[in-house]
Amino acid sequence: MPTDRLTNRDYQHLLEFRTELRRFLAWSEEQAKTLGLTAPQHQLLLAVRGHLDPQGPTVGDVADLLLLRHHSVVGLVDRAVDAGLVRRKADAVDHRVVRLTLTPLGTRKLAALSRRHLEELARLKTGVLSS
Repeated sequence: MPTDRLTNRDYQHLLEFRTELRRFLAWSEEQAKTLGLTAPQHQLLLAVRGHLDPQGPTVGDVADLLLLRHHSVVGLVDRAVDAGLVRRKADAVDHRVVRLTLTPLGTRKLAALSRRHLEELARLKTGVLSS
């Protein structure tokens, strides 16, 4: 679509979407805080639980999913391990590879947040996102 054919309504739709997205992210951060998590910890838990490999993701996998540098994810994982949210374990086949899994505490916190987020997404679907 050439820029000369963009309408005022196109710009309004984009603004509404970006505004709602920012509101959702702020809301999400507050929800994480109520459970004693930071937004990055919430994202980490979701990346670990949502990863397709049943053994769990590697730190490199998580870095790719979160669009972060490997060393930043190492620090995030260290803090999450210290908080009892995730654990490291050796890969079943290649013991040099470290996989991440959720602890029972991490699982409970992520489930609570995920239920709230799915409800909020359903609510938003009937609002700006359906425009």
